[in-house]
Amino acid sequence: MRGITVPTVQAGHAIGVDLGGTKILAGVVARDGTVVRRHERLTPQDSQERVLAELEAAVAELLDESVAAVGFGTPSPIDQENGVVVRCVNLPLENAPLRDHMRGRFGIPVGLDNDANAAAIGEWRAGAGRGEDDIVMLTLGTGVGGGVISGGKPFRGRNGEGVELGHVVIVHDGRPCQGACTGHGHLEAYVSGSAATAAARETFGPSADAHRLIRLANEGDEQAKELLEEVAGYLGSGIGSFVNVFAPQLVLLGGGFGFAAFDYLRGPAEEVARREALEPMRSSLQLAKAELGTAAGLIGAAFVGFEALDT
Repeated sequence: MRGITVPTVQAGHAIGVDLGGTKILAGVVARDGTVVRRHERLTPQDSQERVLAELEAAVAELLDESVAAVGFGTPSPIDQENGVVVRCVNLPLENAPLRDHMRGRFGIPVGLDNDANAAAIGEWRAGAGRGEDDIVMLTLGTGVGGGVISGGKPFRGRNGEGVELGHVVIVHDGRPCQGACTGHGHLEAYVSGSAATAAARETFGPSADAHRLIRLANEGDEQAKELLEEVAGYLGSGIGSFVNVFAPQLVLLGGGFGFAAFDYLRGPAEEVARREALEPMRSSLQLAKAELGTAAGLIGAAFVGFEALDT
């Protein structure tokens, strides 16, 4: 496909693209985190070529002369040195040279990060984590992502290939993980929206899902509340471990399911996390809802784009 070259101007915006398991969220973002406009597309499930084509279309839909860079958040470990999406667990995207591909296509700087890292960056720069230097963020959606801000900067592990907090083992030889992951007992298998949907269907029938589970809880259904409390307990076990490792000032919960179910998850999760955490982390633990909602990922991805522009 022929590349697009954007004229060099005093551009103050970046496009952020958040690749999710079911949706691609994209937006034009100012340097203060304001979303100027946004666009949403369905995420293809059938081939890598289709996923790349939809990512291109998401950028092209928003691109204008105000845009100086683009950033992508993808649910995968990232080879930062080479700009490669290593392997998505829940999508057909593997060993994809996304940074070079998009830079050649659009002719502007391109940044790349894990989607949960991007969400954490968004909340740190423009949301609930403003002013904090040490944050852990968990995004509960189709899967579970984790992002860490440590010492006032994003923590990406070796070459961007770490911080897969959703794949920390919380139950030895437990439930099989989903998608391309071959592990067992991972946090994702217990607290993701997909896990909540599986629990809802087992109890309420094949048409139930995580959204209905929350609606039933809102209506006072005790079984629904018990299922969400069980999810929260597993979540608290994970949070307690992350608090012991990273000693954050703040733990944020986001993602579609995490945001929607927050009022049911917070209390039981915080209780278990405090039980598992050591002092002084136990006493200082703060668990809060992400402020930016489902926009956190695209806003953070835009900041990843600004980082590529400024480097």
